[in-house]
Amino acid sequence: MDTLSGLRQAISSKTPVAFANDQGPCTALAAATHIVLPTGSVPKSTPTRYRKPGTSGSSPQDFYTTEALYLAWHLRDAAATEYMKQTRENGLTVGFVSVTERKKVVDVLEGRIPDHDDAIPAAEVESTTPPGSPPRDLRSRSATAPKSSAAEPTSSPTKRRYAPDHHDAEVVKKIKLSEVELRDRNTVLRGNKPNNFATVRTTFADKLKKLRDAARSGATQPVATPGNFQPIIIISSSPTSLITMYNVKRFLQESTFEPPQEARAHAMAEGNTRPEDLIAIYRRRTHIDSSGKETESQAKYFVVDSVEALAKFGADAWDRVVCVMTTGQAWQFRPYKWNEPRQLFHHVKGIYVTWSNDPPNPKIQDWNVTELKIDPHRRHVDKAVVAQFWKILDAWIVSNKPWLMKA
Repeated sequence: MDTLSGLRQAISSKTPVAFANDQGPCTALAAATHIVLPTGSVPKSTPTRYRKPGTSGSSPQDFYTTEALYLAWHLRDAAATEYMKQTRENGLTVGFVSVTERKKVVDVLEGRIPDHDDAIPAAEVESTTPPGSPPRDLRSRSATAPKSSAAEPTSSPTKRRYAPDHHDAEVVKKIKLSEVELRDRNTVLRGNKPNNFATVRTTFADKLKKLRDAARSGATQPVATPGNFQPIIIISSSPTSLITMYNVKRFLQESTFEPPQEARAHAMAEGNTRPEDLIAIYRRRTHIDSSGKETESQAKYFVVDSVEALAKFGADAWDRVVCVMTTGQAWQFRPYKWNEPRQLFHHVKGIYVTWSNDPPNPKIQDWNVTELKIDPHRRHVDKAVVAQFWKILDAWIVSNKPWLMKA
């Protein structure tokens, strides 16, 4: 009996599959010894024509049993862990359909994909022997044929031609595609992709253009004096801003974020009813020269949240502004020297401060700003966030206002 066809017929006709044992019909596959299909009742351990992946098909153990295919189809929608649990409870510790192979088996049983000669050999109607058994005529012939006394004891049997397994051949092809031929030490060091320094050229093209334009126009950089080379950072005065004059010093100098409401409450408890309008930030910088010598210096930055405080630095204050932190509200820029966001962030580095779990803000899509995401709960990641901020800001200052790096 072709149990694979019988199982497919039951699935396609939506005929319930029943179970039976020595006492008669039963309801559980685990207690059954036979599976009742439209084509008849068969032992549940009967091998089908469906060959297991990676096997040669030379023995019945190389083929899925009827109960293994039925369980794969019956539990087709179950989660992987639940599927494995059910197979064990039904006594299939070995020989079950793997989780990765289950979808393909279900598609074959439901007729969504055709048979494959390498996995499902053609059915033999006249044969009742399990798959992988030697043909009956060969067995009978070898059993009934008389032994020839004239046979030469030294004669060698005919050498059988080797037929590679289809699955093994496909695996070998994939392995060969990943092989790298090693000829000499230069070949080992040479990759498949050619070296392309286009990104480096693009990065420095704009800097070189600015230097050439400055040389042609005779423009000079501002002269750095002890009072005008400290960079200035402007933050938003919005009440919804995550970075305020209450917590900015602890955030940028100590790499610890304190919610603005808590920082304001601490300041009020200490008698500071109003925040300072100008705060100095001190930051340690490490420099390594070409000889490998490491030197450490302390850089000073100023933070303000209004143009009134910025005016205290004199007429050249905007030349020293290197960064503007924004909450995405355009009204913040109205009193600025450049009140249009795209124009402003062409002259200063824009930082958009937000929570890490907030959705993207469509208002800043056209602004030249970098997002600085602060985690609402995990304070141990603040150090990495602040380090990222200083790395971004240093790169911008070196590229656009290098004279301010002397601070």
